[in-house]
Amino acid sequence: MKKLLLMGALALSCMSASAQKTLTLSTYQGTDLTKYDGQTLNVSVNRYLFTGWNTLSLPFTLTEEQVNEAFGSDCKLERLVGVENDGQNMKLNFQNCKSEGIKANTPYILHYTGTTGSKRFVAENVLISNRAASVTFTAAGTGETVTMTAAQQQTEPQGLYGILARDNAEAAFVNVDATTNGFYATRCFVKLSGGNVKQLLTNHLSEEDVTSIQAVVKAGEKVDVFNLSGVKVADSVQGLQKGIYVVKGKRVMVK
Repeated sequence: MKKLLLMGALALSCMSASAQKTLTLSTYQGTDLTKYDGQTLNVSVNRYLFTGWNTLSLPFTLTEEQVNEAFGSDCKLERLVGVENDGQNMKLNFQNCKSEGIKANTPYILHYTGTTGSKRFVAENVLISNRAASVTFTAAGTGETVTMTAAQQQTEPQGLYGILARDNAEAAFVNVDATTNGFYATRCFVKLSGGNVKQLLTNHLSEEDVTSIQAVVKAGEKVDVFNLSGVKVADSVQGLQKGIYVVKGKRVMVK
């Protein structure tokens, strides 16, 4: 069983340290994982976390229990599940997913309630995955796309959005220009394609807020499909792009 060891402010009990070599990930310059891809190792991660919302991506998987050990049992973990344009702003729909744990290289937002500062944890016997990962959604009716990507190395910030504010209660994504820092490894960024969006707004959905489309619509059934702004976008669920819609008064997800 994989074990997670937290140092400093996140101290907890664990099994005796494995004799296996520990790989230290640099969250500032990034670490070349090419030669470690597919290997099972102990991994040490040093990460600066703000009290509030942060972005997060790791090159290995953690269970819900391990997420709680690393970041506190009251932490929140959400993933991007859809976007919509209200005519002026772009809404990013995030859904609570902590029960699924962290999947390797998947971009997340993490709500941390501990003290702002540098935290270190060691994950034992985890499978390293050197795969760049991102998720992309298209706003209904506009053709604008939003891509959220995990940063494996420092990334040129031009034209990107990220969570940079301290004590960020709203998980607001702000535009990053050349005068700000880049996106360090284990963090994530958002990129827009098309349109002229002035602001990115974040909407937080619980697991109970969204159900699977199969639970609401029978195979081949004709139904009115609306976006989250109440605009009808289709009369069938066939061929819908991935995202969140309203069908029969319920929010449903197309993966």
